[in-house]
Amino acid sequence: MSWTAFLSIAGFCFAAGALAAAVLAVQALRRSQARQQALESSVEALRREVELVASISARTGRRVQRVEHEYSEVAERVDVVESRGPSPAGAGMLEQAIELARRGADADKLAAQFGLSSGEAELVARMHGRKRSA
Repeated sequence: MSWTAFLSIAGFCFAAGALAAAVLAVQALRRSQARQQALESSVEALRREVELVASISARTGRRVQRVEHEYSEVAERVDVVESRGPSPAGAGMLEQAIELARRGADADKLAAQFGLSSGEAELVARMHGRKRSA
């Protein structure tokens, strides 16, 4: 075998190997690009979910603040009522208001007749008044 034939065969083998390596590199590049695209899609989906959770969290925070504010107002009213202390005459008036609520009186009538605050009258009417059918 001559050197020329040997070099031709070696060059052919080298070219075939280079071609095979190039084909494999292109396939690997395509797989890598597909994987990158899938990861970018996943990241975008996660970003949208995080934005949604942040939005829900902000709304929940505002609701909690509102409930805390309302609770503090109710706690203050309870403190005022408790500071009044029990009075036998007041207890009798409350019993009369409850009885009138059971007979169908509304909160306005209870407040006017027994000197209850609108909140107290509303509470008595809701707790002891007739159930309304929807």
